[in-house]
Amino acid sequence: STRFVIERSWVQFPPVALEQFGFFTSPRDKASRGFRVSPLTGLLLCARGVSLRHDLAHAIMTVCIIGAGPSGITAAKNCRAADIPYVLYEQSGKVGGNWVFNDASGHSSVYENTHIISSKTLSSYEDYPMPASYPDYPNHRQVQAYFEDYARHFGVLESVRFHHTVLRAVRVDGGEWAITVRGPDGAEHLEHYSHLMVANGHHWNPRHPDIPGSFEGVYLHSHGFKRADDSWRGKRVLVIGAGNSACDVAVESARIAGAVHLSMRSPQWFIPKYLFGTPADVLASRSQWLPKRLRQAGLTRLLKTLQGSYAAIGLPENTKPVMSHHPTVNSDLLDVVRHGRIMPKPGIARYEGHDVVFTDGSRETYDIIVACTGFKITFPFFAPDFFSLENAERVPLYRKMLHADVPNLYFIGLFQPLGCIWPLADYQARIACAEILGKYRRPSDLPAKIADEMANPHYDWDAGPRHSTEVDYHMFRAELIAELNS
Repeated sequence: STRFVIERSWVQFPPVALEQFGFFTSPRDKASRGFRVSPLTGLLLCARGVSLRHDLAHAIMTVCIIGAGPSGITAAKNCRAADIPYVLYEQSGKVGGNWVFNDASGHSSVYENTHIISSKTLSSYEDYPMPASYPDYPNHRQVQAYFEDYARHFGVLESVRFHHTVLRAVRVDGGEWAITVRGPDGAEHLEHYSHLMVANGHHWNPRHPDIPGSFEGVYLHSHGFKRADDSWRGKRVLVIGAGNSACDVAVESARIAGAVHLSMRSPQWFIPKYLFGTPADVLASRSQWLPKRLRQAGLTRLLKTLQGSYAAIGLPENTKPVMSHHPTVNSDLLDVVRHGRIMPKPGIARYEGHDVVFTDGSRETYDIIVACTGFKITFPFFAPDFFSLENAERVPLYRKMLHADVPNLYFIGLFQPLGCIWPLADYQARIACAEILGKYRRPSDLPAKIADEMANPHYDWDAGPRHSTEVDYHMFRAELIAELNS
């Protein structure tokens, strides 16, 4: 049967219905997703033989968006701008996703003193700059307030269905999405949608290290770290990892703990937030005219000149250039290490009660361990055999958003740039909306394009799940803009 949807003062018909019953449609119209006509015209069409499907009455040309974090709200903004009906589900009570600070360990991973690590210049949506009064690196409260202002400005905030959790997303016969949602009253209900935009984030499901033995002290993942309070005073703390969270937790803990050790299995590059008085990402953006290998070599040489030998202060020495792995942006760690308040340690061999045995044979006793070991990319609403990236080393999606076999599924913000996610998520959402309206056509050889993208990352990142979604900010932005202009 031909399907349609009645929504307020219009009726949505696919082009085939209009053509079937004698209404002219151009080749361009046939490629679109449908037409909005008045209710009277809709009734006339029905009288001419267009059959009804009540169970799918809300499905045609309505987008389901999962998550009102920075990627979800820009997806909603673009749907609204394109006049595409949508429903935006958010399990918490605020927009901002990971940036909504809460003392309870929930979806958010920010701690009390978190500041962004990309500058406000390159962390603003391009059509809505951060306030001029904000510092170069705003704190999490300012960032969350910015997201709320953005959502309000573009008319998205009042449409968010807060305290709604998407439990299941299943693609049914005909291609529509059957979405099971649990509302604030605990009741579950089923809705149907024509398209699905997934913006549930990828920094919320902790990945724990696989270490033999058992630790009998206090153990937590960085996801659950909120502050080093007075209960940490005088304690011996071990931080596992050397990424952004690990360095923040180690520096924060060193202010009050009796001893802080930092366990690193492999070398890491540490980029200060400022270079020559300018935010590092802003300075780097001015060198995009150089070949990437020259930029990579230049930054490597600059860091070696400014920071000296890592080995001289007990840190593993890098043998690969910057951009071989995701760098850590932190201006404090090296100084705190040099001050003796953080002691570097190698990888961990095993736990033995309160003791930790390291790979060099040394042994230390600890009260607290904080594992800053990243996150799993998971989609709890999908069946595992439908789509899973938990252990993937590369993401099989074109431009990190388009699935080869599911044309009405879009992932928004599923990438890790050397920079900020949400300005580029805005471009992804524009592409999704353009395709829904028939103004963008995905490559005909999509599987080959995806394979080529997976085989040729922007830089030669080290293998592993940590770099499965890694992109270069400026290269990826240029690629997304090229898609919109194609």
